[in-house]
Amino acid sequence: MTPLRQRMLEDMQIRHLSPLTQRAYVEHVARFARHFGRSPAVLGREEIRAYQLHLTNDQHRAPSTIGIAVAALRFLYTITLHKTWSVDAVIPTPKTPKTLPAVLSPGEVLQFLDAVKAPNHRAILTTCYAAGLRISEAVRLTVPAIDSQRMVLRIELGKGQKDRYVMLSAKLLEILRDWWRLNRPRHWLFPGQRPGCPITTHSVNKACRQAHRRSRLAKPMTPHALRHAFAVHLLEAGTDVRTIQLLLGHRSLKTTAQYLRIATTTVCATASPFDLLPRPVASPSAPTTAVIA
Repeated sequence: MTPLRQRMLEDMQIRHLSPLTQRAYVEHVARFARHFGRSPAVLGREEIRAYQLHLTNDQHRAPSTIGIAVAALRFLYTITLHKTWSVDAVIPTPKTPKTLPAVLSPGEVLQFLDAVKAPNHRAILTTCYAAGLRISEAVRLTVPAIDSQRMVLRIELGKGQKDRYVMLSAKLLEILRDWWRLNRPRHWLFPGQRPGCPITTHSVNKACRQAHRRSRLAKPMTPHALRHAFAVHLLEAGTDVRTIQLLLGHRSLKTTAQYLRIATTTVCATASPFDLLPRPVASPSAPTTAVIA
């Protein structure tokens, strides 16, 4: 390990960045260095600009992927290398398209979960929907995190290194109890193949893709789609946005409020002013053949 990488890792550990973020930042900085065949310490503004153009024009990376690379380079040059640049000017963040996810209906959620074969994968993906969890949070659930007295799940060190409590429905509790009786896990609720480690997100994502094919759903399907469905279905049932924000663990209410653009109760159930006109507009008549006298 080079001294620069070690220093960057220490800087991230001091700031308590998540292990996933640390791995992503180190990998993106390593790709940047390999592209030029030199240490980032001797590279500067022009190389950063050229690399961003390379990611955009040559590799056709998505704006979200480029955004992670930008965040990694910003951390390296401002924190580890102590550059006093204006990062917005030197390392700009690409504009990300504001796309809306395709949301599953309750019936489609059931159709998908019925297609999940393995009991552990079905329990995990059911938990993602029933409690609105990220897949990284669901796989790291522990047995003591299930509080059946208060009917909550304790999420430890979720995104942003924050703990929170989420709802534990009675139906989900029964599913988790059935899973526990079947497997008898001790610490991790969903243990993986490696002793002492939870199941990997890669394993669950693979099971999700297989179940998606079996379900024959036309909509795209990922574990995160179940989290989207959780939020939208709560909103459509009348739950206020602030409560949903707390359940999802969003830092900003603005992030949660984006679901208002999807929920049919706020979009499709609103009366069109066309319906409020004092009299109906005549429908167009069928076309007739013109007769020239």
